[in-house]
Amino acid sequence: MNASVALRPAGPGDATAIHRLICENLEVGHLLPRSLDDVERHVERFFVAESDGRVVGCAELAPLSGAVAEVRSLVVEQAFRGRQIGPGLVHHVAAAAGARSFSTLCAFTHEPSHFVRMGFTIVPHVWVPEKIAHDCTGCTLFRHCGQYAVTLPLREGVHLRPEQPAAVIHSPGRTIAPRRPNIERLHLRSVQTAQEESVPA
Repeated sequence: MNASVALRPAGPGDATAIHRLICENLEVGHLLPRSLDDVERHVERFFVAESDGRVVGCAELAPLSGAVAEVRSLVVEQAFRGRQIGPGLVHHVAAAAGARSFSTLCAFTHEPSHFVRMGFTIVPHVWVPEKIAHDCTGCTLFRHCGQYAVTLPLREGVHLRPEQPAAVIHSPGRTIAPRRPNIERLHLRSVQTAQEESVPA
């Protein structure tokens, strides 16, 4: 796959393509179903990866409270996986969350290693009560979903340097240095050049 990929905020015209991408990857991506109406109502919260005018990846910044936001509906088309598009989308979501003054970004995933490599930390579900109240208690798989909760503290002025080792375990009132310094860390960068927003072929 040689086509270049650009990451950008979604617009109203992307709703149908985002919905298609989610529906086509529900099982393999362990995604929650989304209706087209739901995607259309929240399309401004999405970031998309685009190649040759086609949406090949997406991720949503979903507020859970005034302090906590979630990375939701993160998916990359099969043919484009392995090109760091997913981490790029998470970076855009994290930067937008930081700019909107959220203090924590979370995700619920069956594959936590992908997020851990970006600096997220696996935490007990009860550390994210906003998610439980917002989505989990009404879900048929509540307490049996098999997902891991991961969180990332957001701090103003921190930059994205995935190659820089270290991770942070965050809990209310304290920050603990990690025992595994080889884990990459996700830093936020609020300003990114057009070149950095494109994934090279």
